[in-house]
Amino acid sequence: MTEAVYKLALADEYERLAPELQDYFALAPGSGSYGIGQGVFDVVGCRQKWLRPFIALTGNEEAFFPEYGENIPFRIENHAHVDPFGRPALTARREIQFPSGTRLFHDTTSAVPGAGGGYRLVDHLGRYRRLVTDLEVSVTPNGRLRGVSKASRFFLGPVRIALPAALDAKAYAEQWWDEAEGKHRIQVKVIQPQVGLVLVYAGRFDYRLAPYFGGAASGTGLPRYAEPDRWEERT
Repeated sequence: MTEAVYKLALADEYERLAPELQDYFALAPGSGSYGIGQGVFDVVGCRQKWLRPFIALTGNEEAFFPEYGENIPFRIENHAHVDPFGRPALTARREIQFPSGTRLFHDTTSAVPGAGGGYRLVDHLGRYRRLVTDLEVSVTPNGRLRGVSKASRFFLGPVRIALPAALDAKAYAEQWWDEAEGKHRIQVKVIQPQVGLVLVYAGRFDYRLAPYFGGAASGTGLPRYAEPDRWEERT
């Protein structure tokens, strides 16, 4: 069984995560199980009304969405697998249940060898995995997981388009265990230097593991319904 991607990236830091987060991020390819989270986002989406029509143009990518809401139910599935290029990976498939309809938001985080040894994380977003970003993860002094996206780029056919720092939107994420509620909590903000807050989601959820049934995931692969429309090998 291949190691979990967050264990590979965090290395010795992993043991400093809260025990509940260690359990959450321990899902590894070949384990025979996948993770299911169900909860409520206190806030989710784009708060800036003027920006929503522009984000709507990318709705088909299933990486961003123009809606905004409060107290919105959601469901997440985590599938640990080996991607088609042999990299250990974790695919997250989110269903956000807005009153107007359900939005899908999914990505695949892969562990790739780092230049100085160890592993780094690369995140491929959306149904076509065309938007790619480096993900830097660390553990806070109180055992939370913190993630910050770095340089982003688009892959459109053979063309690689690196976004300059002045245009690139960065994601700032934090996940922790709420002892008082007995639930996982997550907060993510996507900020673009020129326009400010582009996307936010923050909420709480319960989480459990479930076994794959009837060959839904073969070996270290993904169940078909969780696969993207296209894979991207380039990082």
